[in-house]
Amino acid sequence: MTPTAGSTPAPGSAGSRYLATLGTLISRLGTEEWPQIQAAARAVAEALDHQRSVHVFGTGHSHLLAEELYYRAGGLVRVEPILFDGVMLHHSTQRSTALERMPGLASALLADHPIRNGDVLIVASNSGGNVATIEMARLGRQAGATVIAVTSMRHATSAAARHSDLPRLHTLADIVLDNGGIPGDAAVDVPGFAKRIAPTSTVIGAAIVNAVVAEAVQLLVERGRPPEVYASLNTATGDAEHAASHPGIEPRTP
Repeated sequence: MTPTAGSTPAPGSAGSRYLATLGTLISRLGTEEWPQIQAAARAVAEALDHQRSVHVFGTGHSHLLAEELYYRAGGLVRVEPILFDGVMLHHSTQRSTALERMPGLASALLADHPIRNGDVLIVASNSGGNVATIEMARLGRQAGATVIAVTSMRHATSAAARHSDLPRLHTLADIVLDNGGIPGDAAVDVPGFAKRIAPTSTVIGAAIVNAVVAEAVQLLVERGRPPEVYASLNTATGDAEHAASHPGIEPRTP
């Protein structure tokens, strides 16, 4: 069906309520969460100013925040995502769930992905309760990194959260960035339908980490130490600019 010019969502429609919820959560980042975003930006700026790196890890859908910050137009060059197919969803959802709950996985991943003293490690987990992310945060702190958690405090502290004898992610982090989402993540009720729909954690998480990057870049520019940032390859001058600015990094192929 072709949309009618000038049409707007029906009042109270599920989609419009979802967009309104996202708008409220985004606005909250600029008020309640702003001190934490600034603290995270200062940590990132300090790491980059000392030639350290920003590592990002998540499992399941939370791994998308690692992808969001990696090799992105307008994004930092010194981002090193910890990407492992086993804890993503495209091969096997059951295996991903099993592995993110497996003790020792984080240690095995870091054997091939060293973290140095002075680095920053961003760990994303909406629930804050999976073993892999909890152990990753603990190991990052032991290595001397500043650990930043991106999580839902309402979920992590809720009686509805899946039981765990381990500490939640937010208790292990130096800086906690709360996405404000409700327990269970899905945010919209549809009358006559038993289950909630439309999760918010990915959208708000992406806004959080990009706000941190934007603040960190501004801090570094103000210090006279502008960081390396990627330009889009999907412009007329993108490939040439990339080759000139980042000669050791190959552009992605379609």
